[in-house]
Amino acid sequence: MIGAVFGDIVGSTYEHSRIKTTDFELFTPRSRFTDDTVCTAAIAEALATDGDFAGALRRFVCRYPKRGYGGMFERWAHDPSAGPYGSWGNGAAMRVSPVAYVARDEAELLRLARATAEVTHDHPEGLAGAEAVALAVWWMRQGETRETIRQEIEDRFGYDMSRSADDIRTDYGFEVAAARSVPEAIICGLEGESLEHSVRLAVSLGGDADTQASIAGAIAGAVKVTASETAAVHRRVFGWVRRVIA
Repeated sequence: MIGAVFGDIVGSTYEHSRIKTTDFELFTPRSRFTDDTVCTAAIAEALATDGDFAGALRRFVCRYPKRGYGGMFERWAHDPSAGPYGSWGNGAAMRVSPVAYVARDEAELLRLARATAEVTHDHPEGLAGAEAVALAVWWMRQGETRETIRQEIEDRFGYDMSRSADDIRTDYGFEVAAARSVPEAIICGLEGESLEHSVRLAVSLGGDADTQASIAGAIAGAVKVTASETAAVHRRVFGWVRRVIA
């Protein structure tokens, strides 16, 4: 999950100070982990324990308050009796990546992705966003080519995957709708030459920077990389943690 966390922290600075360039400082004094990291960790815990996704999300929101949660999600999190609220946003897509590390086959992957999403995001577009991201991470782990993944995502979900980050960036703005933010994040995850490059591309779109960078990071981070590349990302993330604590 380090790619998702890395993207979230890097993107956090630029969620409200949106930029249109890949040339920016990765970690700033305003960098922090947000709801993307918290919810991803909650899903991972539920997968590793009892499978109670709603319960884990609620516990983690209480444990880590004021992390940029959406209004409807936060109200849901603090009301144990609340059910799904028909969200078509990208919140389910940004937290789904852990399922790609526990599913034994594609059928189980899709079942788990839907289960993590439908506790809140039971709108068809919210569910589709979660499934698309889960599949992209899964296929990257399986060694599928990026072009194959692009085509499969387009065929299954109707997303326009023919665009590049440069194409999107020109007139793109802030979007939380899954249908208008998830495919763009997936494109950045597939287009980047490295985890860092994918995250930079996602931030440079000038949209929902932390969420889109978290999704792109989850996808790019699923590639089998060398130990030195993994260590480099760990040093950057944990170096930031040390600075924050200090």
